[in-house]
Amino acid sequence: MLSIIIPVFNEQGCLIELYDKIIHNLEKQDIEIIFVDDCSTDDSLRILRQLALSDRRIKVLSFKRNFGQTAAIAAGFDIAKGEIFIVMDADLQNDPADVQKLVKLIEEGYDVVSGWRKSRKDNLVTRRIPSFLANKLISIVTKVPLHDYGCSLKAYRRDIVKDIKLYGEMHRLLPALAAWVGAKIYEVEVVHHQRALGRSKYGIGRTIKVLLDLMTVKFLMSYSTKPSYVFGGMGILSFALGFISLAVVLYRLMILKIVAATPLVFLMVVFFITGVQLILMGFLAEILVRINFESQNKPIYYIKEKINI
Repeated sequence: MLSIIIPVFNEQGCLIELYDKIIHNLEKQDIEIIFVDDCSTDDSLRILRQLALSDRRIKVLSFKRNFGQTAAIAAGFDIAKGEIFIVMDADLQNDPADVQKLVKLIEEGYDVVSGWRKSRKDNLVTRRIPSFLANKLISIVTKVPLHDYGCSLKAYRRDIVKDIKLYGEMHRLLPALAAWVGAKIYEVEVVHHQRALGRSKYGIGRTIKVLLDLMTVKFLMSYSTKPSYVFGGMGILSFALGFISLAVVLYRLMILKIVAATPLVFLMVVFFITGVQLILMGFLAEILVRINFESQNKPIYYIKEKINI
């Protein structure tokens, strides 16, 4: 079975056409379509209820409040029954005709297939240039080179993503997280349509969140089971700066015979104290990781309504 997961937030004008296109392009596939309504304030949920009544393949989750796209995708993953998960936007900019292309590549042996909007139909200054720079940065930091991390249209093999926990805006970093657990990743060109209805929900605030999540992902990929390497490394660096300051102070005092006050004494003390604190923080982080490693299992969303589930 193929599970198509579609986060929805205020997309009332797109939903019926999107459903028709999915059915037209995947009529021979065994599919389920999971719409996750992120507490829309328009008629999106009413339209989804009507679609679900007419087609049992449609499943609808409705959140109690707006939890964001990452939470919506995580909720879709949690209830999906298929062996292949397809994630796509509800705004008709992704083309359902590309889904077969992604599924074929998964069937050929890839674990994650990411869409690449090579001919992207978005504003150059406000969307495409910042996206280009962000993709370069993410590729360098995660060592998973993709042209378009921001493309929502992606395919995942179920067993790769079922145990990955998503927070913040980490859905766009899923290929990097999947690579961390050994996934084989491929990127393929997909069609990108001009947005005809509604308006974009993305802004500069979202970019800042993604950058913060990128730092988190880098930490998780490199140091999640050994946080003392980070804190301890910074602590040792601080100790080294403290010793350099001490050496300069002693050189001034014993060789140059300069007894005048110098801020290096203050810096030396600060560096030594900071070094001790950072090393101790590393030890505490190690203890917390071992005690609390995925133990709370706290949900990142709360469901108000389920339909056909």
